This record gives sequence, structure tokens and C-alpha cells, in this order.
Amino acid sequence: MNTELSIADIIRKQRDFFSTGKTKDIAFRIDQLKILQQAIKDNEAAIYQALKADLNKPEFETFSSEIVLVFKEIEYCLKNIKVWTKPKKAQVPWQLLPASAQIYAEPLGVVLIIGAWNYPFQLTISPLIGAIAAGNCAILKPSELAPHTSSLVANIIAKYFQPEYITVVEGGVETSQKLLAEKFDHIFFTGGTAVGKIIMEAAAKHLTPVTLELGGKNPCIVDTDIHIEHTARRITWGKFINAGQTCLAPDYLLVNHKIKASLLSEIKKCIQEFYDANPASSPDYGRIINQKHFDRLASLLNSGETCIGGETNRDELYIAPTVIGNISLADPVMQDEIFGPILPVIEYKDISEAIALINSQPKPLALYLFSNNKNLQQQILQATSSGTACINETVMQIGVSSLPFGGVGDSGIGSYHGKSSFDTFSHYKSVLHNPFWLDLKWRYAPYTKSKLSFLKKLIG
Repeated sequence: MNTELSIADIIRKQRDFFSTGKTKDIAFRIDQLKILQQAIKDNEAAIYQALKADLNKPEFETFSSEIVLVFKEIEYCLKNIKVWTKPKKAQVPWQLLPASAQIYAEPLGVVLIIGAWNYPFQLTISPLIGAIAAGNCAILKPSELAPHTSSLVANIIAKYFQPEYITVVEGGVETSQKLLAEKFDHIFFTGGTAVGKIIMEAAAKHLTPVTLELGGKNPCIVDTDIHIEHTARRITWGKFINAGQTCLAPDYLLVNHKIKASLLSEIKKCIQEFYDANPASSPDYGRIINQKHFDRLASLLNSGETCIGGETNRDELYIAPTVIGNISLADPVMQDEIFGPILPVIEYKDISEAIALINSQPKPLALYLFSNNKNLQQQILQATSSGTACINETVMQIGVSSLPFGGVGDSGIGSYHGKSSFDTFSHYKSVLHNPFWLDLKWRYAPYTKSKLSFLKKLIG
């Protein structure tokens, strides 16, 4: 951040730059996307170091969940941006001929992107890609809870981009409050529901549109008709990557009572396979972001009965991959999104029980179903509502640029990724064009009875 300038000055300079029209040029947008692409390549080693320092994230997870996803988004935008920005023809009723209609995608202006701490690089840069592709100026506010990554993002953006085009403002809650006091043309926020409400309230004062990428208690239903080894492996991976600090992670399991014991046995094997007998010494297992979140998660371990794991070390911010049983909806672990390496398990005997439980809760960001039963697959998709869904998989939907990513209800407003990112940061302007060579007088005053009769026949 350029500390010599106030936030108001930064926004004013960005509005001045936007008013030049430079960002509307498609060639300029393509060039900036390529610059961002090169910036990430140039700083790949530094990104690994920052994520290791903030979350003890292994290089493999940083590459697969932070760097690759950003690269794929840039590539997808570069491949499609000329199609997205081309005016689209719209159908005109024959009664209005010879008029023609088109829809133009135009940038919004100056946008604010507030990133999250759990994937602090990817969740800040991915929405920026859409903002660039759509032709906006942007101010980024990385999460202060991941200070090494925040500092790195600030340094990269300052080195490769003009501050009047894209800049980073670092800081804590006070900085966020100062930013939210200003008027933006769009605010994009990734984080928790409680803060999302604060963002929306602040935006409402300026009638600023928002995209809120939140979270929720993502259910994972496990039927009997499965490949149990593959099911356990995919659930274990999706739950415990980034030490469970993933908005898309399965939050709790709804398991058919007939296979509960065998599934938990397989999950235990998978944990040992992934992280050895002692995950605390594994180079492939992350840590909790800070002591505040550690204490919150540690208190949840008092819910139910520990089936797997349960070990903690506050000094090292370590919580073992943990599975707990004998859970009810009244337990603290079922009150809010866990956002950590704790997996509650609830049995069901009939699928109607699982559906009823899911529908009694706020709509989640993701829903997972493991079953080969196609009728059951359709039943679950039709009977429940969630931002996204996966069948026989977890978390991987985030890597598909052609799929809009976002929540519904309490889990979020709006979506992004691929074309949806471009749409989020664009205004679609409707344009009607009527030539001069024909101008029938039927719609003009004076309104005679014959004109009214003609109008009724025309639209009848």
C-alpha cells in the first residue's frame, strides 16, 4: 500500500484513471492478465514461503489449491475474453421492427476485493482476474490474519501494476472499516457470515452491489451403494486439506447406519496413509491459523465421543485430524461452521431423515453425496438446496472454471469463476437502435379510437 495516500485519495486516483477509458480497451485487459500471470510465475517460490509461514501449508497444497487455480482462471479468461466482451444481439418483437437490440458488457468502475485468510493468495487473486477481464480498477484488501501472504500480495501488485489501476491496502479491522465507509462500484468479499452481514450493511449505505462468498455447514451424505475405499479417501482428503480450514470442506457426515463402522475404519486408514501414524510430525499436514481459532476448535472437541484423533498442541497450533460420533444437533460442534479438522458423524436409517436434517439448517455452500444410486442422486439434488453440489467427490468443483461458484441464502450472494467472474464485475447495458427510414405514427398523440383499435390488433 502507498501509505502516503489516504484511502479516499487512492479511490479518487483510480476513478480518474478509469475515466480515461484505458481499462475498457480489450487489448489492455489481455495485457494485464498476462502481466498477472507472469507475476505469479516470477514469485512462485515466495508464494510457497508465505503460505508455509502463515498456515504451514505444504508446497503441494499451495501449488494445487492456490497457484494452479489462479493460472487456470487466467487461461480461461484469456481464451474467452473476446467472446465475452463482444456485444450480443437480442431479439426484438416484430412489432418494433426495423429496430434492433444489443447487450453490451461494460465495466463497473472501481471495485473492492476483500480476501480471506484460509486460502489467502487464491481467494484474493481469483476475483481480481474477473475484475481485470471486465475492465475495472481494483483495490485489494488481503486478510491480516495471514500477514506473510498479505505482504507478498502487496509487494507483487505494487511491482507489476500502476497503483491508480490496481493497488493493495493492508491492515486490520480499522482499515476495513475505513474502506467500507467509501463508495465503491462493487464489493467482493470472501469470509464468514457474521462479517458478511457487516459488509452488506456498509454497502447498503451507498447502494453498492455486493458479492458475498461465505460458507456454512456442508453436509456429506454417504449411502450404502458406494466404493467404500474411494469414498473414504475422497472424504478424508476434502475434510483435512489445509487442516480443515476450507469453506468447501465436508462439515459433517450423514452416514447410513449399515456402513458407519466400515466407513470410519477406512477413514482412519486414510488418515494414517496420508499423514502417517502421527500427523503432528507430517510435512503434509497444516496448522490452525492462530490461537483464537485454535481455542474455538479445541472447545468443540468436547462434543460427542472421539472416534479418531483428538490430540492437540496449542503451542504448535496443531489439532489432529479428528472424527467424532454420538452427535446431536444441539451439540456446539453442530451450531456453526467448524472450519477446522473436526468431522462429526451422524447416522441415519432412512434417507428422508438425512434430507429433513439438511433442510432444517441454513442452506450450505456445498452438499456432497456418495452413492451409485441414480434415483437417490436425483432425489437429493431435487429435495435440497445448496450453493454447489458434488456426487461421489468433494471440493473438486472449485477447479472447474465453467461452473459458477457461490452460495445461496446464508452461504452467500452471487458467484464467480470463469464467465461468472466476468459477469459479476460487469454491467450488461441494453441498447435499442431504431433507424430513421420508417416512422409510423400509430403510437403518437392524438390517440384516436382507430389508433387504439390498431394497437390492440398489433399486440393481440
